[in-house]
Amino acid sequence: MQWHDEALVLSIRPHGETAAVVELFCREQGRHLGLVHGGRSRKLRPVLQTGNHVDASWRGRTADQLGHFAIELRKGYAAQAMESASALAALSSIAVLLRQLPERDAHPSLFEITMFLLGFLDDPTVWPALMVRWEVALLGELGFGLDLERCAATGTTEDLVYVSPKSGRAVSRAAGKPYADKLLALPPFLAPGRKGPVKSPEIAAGFDLTGHFLRARIYDPTGLSLPEACSRMRQLYKAGAAANATA
Repeated sequence: MQWHDEALVLSIRPHGETAAVVELFCREQGRHLGLVHGGRSRKLRPVLQTGNHVDASWRGRTADQLGHFAIELRKGYAAQAMESASALAALSSIAVLLRQLPERDAHPSLFEITMFLLGFLDDPTVWPALMVRWEVALLGELGFGLDLERCAATGTTEDLVYVSPKSGRAVSRAAGKPYADKLLALPPFLAPGRKGPVKSPEIAAGFDLTGHFLRARIYDPTGLSLPEACSRMRQLYKAGAAANATA
């Protein structure tokens, strides 16, 4: 059996003296592992970097075995991200979060969104807001989608400013006022119909929102903490935003 697909490198671990087991997020094949002969060689080491966009050909005797990858580089996002600590943390966060997807379960829409986000990773004025939206999309793909389109209490689509930390549903200002101290903030740029530039406080609130549900829905139930890469990305963004605000 064999197939060919484009993919994002998620992880690499040594296997034997020169080979490597590589984990990819493929457009059509989903999260998939395979063995790369010579994966630790000088030639392939720059290709097999977390976050790189690659072409992958997989071959195996049966569909359920590990199989072998032949991999060629499309774009080296890992090298590009080295120029910015925040971008590198974002790239690492993307890779570690994608590893939560079920193995060999296709998510072509999420792949498209991921590649769109990576295309702006060199622009610090754009990628943070896209990253928040990407995490919202990831939650949806994992079956924990947020309902930010209408108020959970009244059904209105106007003046949505809160999110229930339990249900993940939006709440209007009026309906949520008595419980404001128990609700999460809904950043305006995530509310329906919002257009225009996104300000740093909105993005910080967006990371707080998605971080809450990543922990509550994915990591806390298994006794794990939010991955260090995700926490570091949030810390670096907020520190950078604070520095820019006082400059």
